[in-house]
Amino acid sequence: WVGHDPGIALPHVPGHELAGTVEAVGKDVTRWRVGDRVTVPFVGGCGVCPQCFSGNQQVCDDQFQPGFTHWGSFAEYVSIHRADLNLVRLPDSMDFAPAASLGCRFVTAFRAVVDQGRVRAGEWVAVHGCGGVGLSAVMIARASGANVVAVDISDAALEMARSIGAVATVNAAAVPDVVEAVREVTGGGAHLSLDALGHPTTCVNSIRCLQKRGRHVQVGLLLAEHRTPAIPMDRVLADELEILGSHGMQAHRYGAMFSMIASGALTPEALIGRTISLEQSIDALMRMDDFGARGVTVVTEF
Repeated sequence: WVGHDPGIALPHVPGHELAGTVEAVGKDVTRWRVGDRVTVPFVGGCGVCPQCFSGNQQVCDDQFQPGFTHWGSFAEYVSIHRADLNLVRLPDSMDFAPAASLGCRFVTAFRAVVDQGRVRAGEWVAVHGCGGVGLSAVMIARASGANVVAVDISDAALEMARSIGAVATVNAAAVPDVVEAVREVTGGGAHLSLDALGHPTTCVNSIRCLQKRGRHVQVGLLLAEHRTPAIPMDRVLADELEILGSHGMQAHRYGAMFSMIASGALTPEALIGRTISLEQSIDALMRMDDFGARGVTVVTEF
């Protein structure tokens, strides 16, 4: 909505996180029936490229994204391509609002922490940026047995991070050196650190706050003039740090996440700040950059 995707032609319907009921199926669909309750990752796979064959649909060579490559979910109906590969059946116990909130923020954080970050119980995890992705990462890392330090400029966001499991917080606007603050809390540096915001400052802070042989996962998108941050490669080399990217999560990995939700270890519904109507979404989008919203906002009325 701010023009970072030049390939989008107007008129266009955005929206890449969704959950709902199957209303119709194409002639080639075999796994789904009208009435099935489903959700979908925000990155869909083609099913025939080398990445899809290896099970990595999140980096498909011919990927699609509702709301980007075709009209999305800010509407009563949305089409999903290659549904047999990309749709995910919802547990009967999960409501549509928390299910819709999984599609980008929560599943992206799950893969970033669990699969890419390889979090282990007892480790220190630093999360830079406590919006929807960051708060999800806090919850997932804590549920995995890690000690989490959350970093943000908003006291309200940090309060929410503590309420879902962060054992320490750092207000980046109130300390002279974020890196040193994280290092002090963690006793020498984090084992795993995530930039969940997507800004050169948070990216570099995430890397610099690691202990030797630590792991940085870039989750937040670095856009426009922020695309190429000055990575401290001298530190990466000398301390044998790992720099990893994380881009969504495959449909076939939802089962592991659903198991943790069913056990009560993860409660994505706790991250929903408010529900709004489609009409109210315009104002909500325009206010995204002021970071005033707490938790995740979900459109539930159309």
